[in-house]
Amino acid sequence: QVQLVESGGGLVQPGGSLRLSCAASGTTFSSVDWGWYRQAPGKQRELVATISTNFNRQYVDFVKGRFTISRDNAKNTVYLQMNSLKPEDTAVYYCNAFPSLTRYWGQGTQVTVSS
Repeated sequence: QVQLVESGGGLVQPGGSLRLSCAASGTTFSSVDWGWYRQAPGKQRELVATISTNFNRQYVDFVKGRFTISRDNAKNTVYLQMNSLKPEDTAVYYCNAFPSLTRYWGQGTQVTVSS
């Protein structure tokens, strides 16, 4: 049974940084393309960034230059470094495979950007 546990969220001021982590178990982590997704209040969940098995990274336009996705196959963990945070980045952040799998969704971690 796959379990994904996101952590690292919190309250941060505009312009601040956070590093999210997603620890995976019950899956062959190194053979999966991973993604970070987010869902803001009243909005649909959206893709933020992906990292492939060969470490190729892709970002949506609104986070390019600010967010960095990475993975540590030895630790079965995927990370999202978020810099220059904006109020519009406020959301619950989730990790999942890419493309996402319904059974992989975890609880997510709340990120709130506010002064």
